[in-house]
Amino acid sequence: MSHSQHVQPPDQHTLDAARRGEQWACTEVWLCLAPRVRAFLHARGSREPDDLTSEVFLAVFRGLDGFVGGPDQFVAFVFTVARRRLVDELRRRSRRPVLAEWAEEDDTRLCESAEHEALLRVEDRDVRDLLLLLSPDQREVLELRLLADLTVAQVAEVLGKPPGAVKALQRRGLAALRGRQPSAVLPTPGQGVVTP
Repeated sequence: MSHSQHVQPPDQHTLDAARRGEQWACTEVWLCLAPRVRAFLHARGSREPDDLTSEVFLAVFRGLDGFVGGPDQFVAFVFTVARRRLVDELRRRSRRPVLAEWAEEDDTRLCESAEHEALLRVEDRDVRDLLLLLSPDQREVLELRLLADLTVAQVAEVLGKPPGAVKALQRRGLAALRGRQPSAVLPTPGQGVVTP
């Protein structure tokens, strides 16, 4: 997803149809939000972001009956579920590390062209590397704003913080990044990639 392209949340009609279990609506919700959820989970360290994204949406669809609110609140609800599932995965991993035997066919480091692979991932890697310079709160706010493309209100709801605190964390995080990497190209939430 391009940082300059803002994905609209599912509309109320689609949410109502998804609550009724209509397949087209559930598919629309998935197509609209799954890429953003996966990007967030990947950036936060999930080893299996695709599988975890599927788990998130299974939980979301099971919980639709109890959901109250409109499209913006729904997006916050989805990312709240995603954040909780990620915390669960990270806790499980910390208790028991997973060891796997190396197999060439499973090695994702191999690609047709290393140069091609590097070009595909340079922007995401650069953004993730820059975000590691921040405090955990600043990093989480910027990941939700930049990678998940959430609004300030949605981030506030997901994190349980007032919108003013989210804005302050975002402002301080961006300032810190610009101070440490003055020549870096940073994506701005909802406005595309800009140079500081």
